[in-house]
Amino acid sequence: MDHAIQSSTGSQRESWLMRSVRLPVKKILWYLALFGASIPFVFPFIWMVSGSLKNQNEITAFPPTLIPSEFAWNNYVEIFSYQPFAQQYFNSLYIAALVTLLILILSSLAGFAFARMRFRGRNVIFLLLLMGLMMPDEVTIIPNFFLMKWLGLMNTHWPLILLPVFGSQGIIATFLMRQFFASLPKELEEAATLDGLSRFGMYWRIALPLSRPALAAVAIISFLHSWNLLLEPLVFLSDQEMFTVPLALTNFSDAYGLPLWHLQLAATTLSVIPVLLVYIIAQRQIVESFAMSGVKG
Repeated sequence: MDHAIQSSTGSQRESWLMRSVRLPVKKILWYLALFGASIPFVFPFIWMVSGSLKNQNEITAFPPTLIPSEFAWNNYVEIFSYQPFAQQYFNSLYIAALVTLLILILSSLAGFAFARMRFRGRNVIFLLLLMGLMMPDEVTIIPNFFLMKWLGLMNTHWPLILLPVFGSQGIIATFLMRQFFASLPKELEEAATLDGLSRFGMYWRIALPLSRPALAAVAIISFLHSWNLLLEPLVFLSDQEMFTVPLALTNFSDAYGLPLWHLQLAATTLSVIPVLLVYIIAQRQIVESFAMSGVKG
């Protein structure tokens, strides 16, 4: 009897050891697979940072090298003396932040109205709003140019603020917020009505706090779109002091018009930092939005 118990205990211990060994091996294999899959996405970023620390001759040399033979930290100083890059960097920051804030306010209000309020022509108006997405920015840039010229807003930052807010980015944000507000249970609205809340009270006290994941997604999309705008600054701006970062990156060239790759890569590396910070700050809310979308209804 004792021998049988000991043998059973020994077999259980052996199977536990086998499972405990198999689990780390499985994790290691998963980590290796994920690391290999991430290389195509991470390598361009590594190459950009590496190129920003090389001189012009080393970047164009063959065969190319990943690690600079001599770190040219002066590239990050030269980009600010080559043109007013600090002012241009600030221009992009405040424009993107203001556009994101305005889109968050207007899209959340419009999305709540389309999702929770009943009024005549609601679906028709929303359909007409979505039809604006069918026209690319390249089609509307000429009418917008004459409109901004008539308003006297040329060579100002107002076109870079108004066009995204009331254009395709604002429409996309309104659609996302409307879909989120439509998924909220009706019981919340009924309870708010019993408590005597107005429509704006429902929006401000109930719907808006629950929509943080959707707001975070809209904020990232809006900030990234505004930060990367190139066509609109190219059309509406003429002074270097008014340039934004994407337009400034095209100006790092020599007297023959050839790109100065070491300066362009250094400036591009700095331009990535705000986007990474915005995503890191809102990452938790983005993950929550995906989790909530899987348990709706």
